[in-house]
Amino acid sequence: MGRSDLERLSREELIELVLRLQRPQKTSRTSSKPPSTDRKERREQAKPGGAKPGHEGHSRVLSEDPDAVVDHRPDRCACCGGALHGDLPAEVVSVSERIELPAVAPVVTRHRRLAVQCPSCGGRGVAPVPQAARGTPFGPRLHAVATYLKTFQALSYERLQAALSDLFGLTLSQGGLMNLLRRAQARFRPGREAAVAKLRRAEVVASDETGVRIEGSNSYHWVFHSTDAVVHTASPTRGAVVVREMMDGHRPAVWISDRYTAQQGHGVRHQTCLAHLARDVAYAVEVSADPVPLRLQFWLQAVFALAERVTDLAASTLAAKRRALERRLSDILSAPSRCDLTYELQARIGRARDQLLVFLDHPGTVAVTNNGCERLLRPAVVQRKMTNGYRAMWAATGEADIRTVVDTARLSGASPFATILATVA
Repeated sequence: MGRSDLERLSREELIELVLRLQRPQKTSRTSSKPPSTDRKERREQAKPGGAKPGHEGHSRVLSEDPDAVVDHRPDRCACCGGALHGDLPAEVVSVSERIELPAVAPVVTRHRRLAVQCPSCGGRGVAPVPQAARGTPFGPRLHAVATYLKTFQALSYERLQAALSDLFGLTLSQGGLMNLLRRAQARFRPGREAAVAKLRRAEVVASDETGVRIEGSNSYHWVFHSTDAVVHTASPTRGAVVVREMMDGHRPAVWISDRYTAQQGHGVRHQTCLAHLARDVAYAVEVSADPVPLRLQFWLQAVFALAERVTDLAASTLAAKRRALERRLSDILSAPSRCDLTYELQARIGRARDQLLVFLDHPGTVAVTNNGCERLLRPAVVQRKMTNGYRAMWAATGEADIRTVVDTARLSGASPFATILATVA
């Protein structure tokens, strides 16, 4: 906006412009921005580190099955210097443990094919090619370790190469690592297909996406989440076509997501993530003196409190509380205001009104937020920041397959490395 444009503004418009410019920047508490973008507090205003007052201390739990037990007993009396023979009874006064990692070195097994000349006919018998000598020289555990470090510890090829060399004495080229990871990723395709099949039968599905660089272009990492399946997928687009291709015509009873247009219309009903709305409301409360955002904040707090005990209340009680919440919301949305932030909030919440309290019709099965998907996306965000994305689409797709199988197995308590090893073995 130039000087001439400013001169044409009225006094009221200039006041409104100045007030907008004076508004504080949005943070992770008042928007969907990640915490890493927040400005750090000054040192004198920062909270002290360490345990807070009243925090109950914890100590390491002793191992239930130690590899060795060493008893340390005195051989002389500290009072008189007399001998304390080994057959005297003793009591345990304290127990401590020392934990150490064994030295890890690669186990190299050389397979030699032998030929033997037959003493009867003079023929030459040659042993068949052993299975261990076919294909890659690297075993399944090495494939699993490299896959785990690359995918779940966000190591670049250079850092992965250094880690294998420093920790295990293995020398692999980056090209060799790439081939190793590509072979391992192919083993996760059947598990991904099984997870997708479960997702397409689910009654409640949540979804979200985040940006990622693939082959030097802006792309997206999507996640779809149900009670018994998690599916990750990499795509060059953020459009609704990704959802349609994933669901293949299946329309769950409830879809959970934010208010992004591409996420709308995929379920019979839709539960909007109230955490997103709460952050927008928090920003309006922080920068505006209008009472409506504060009323909306109190209303959302009542909804979150109800969501925490939704499975403990009778259906009639839930219905009564829902009617009360609906009446309060109607009053808030119809309240007059001259604040542009309030007006935008009222319009946004009004458009999503039928999506705010859907969780009350499905107690215990529909979440009031989409935090589950956001947690599942967090490792992909870390990977993006650590490695700046993927050089090739096959790498992004393969890693999405790995995360799909591992995160689905996690729903039943399986650990990531154990799942990876069982898949590639």
